[in-house]
Amino acid sequence: MNAPTTVACPTCGAPVEWGPQSPSRPFCSERCKLIDLGAWASEEHAIPGNELEDDLFSGELPPRKH
Repeated sequence: MNAPTTVACPTCGAPVEWGPQSPSRPFCSERCKLIDLGAWASEEHAIPGNELEDDLFSGELPPRKH
């Protein structure tokens, strides 16, 4: 029988068994999951973008009429 796959919780580093017995995976708990969500909401985490590409496309939109 294969040993269960274990990953480290991204928030606290605790080992998490990857399977249905760990409903918050890859997090060890609902608490760690919410801590991570809060970090994304407060922009502590971000996916880097290409500033040059963002500038190129921002001018293509017509001005908004309020």
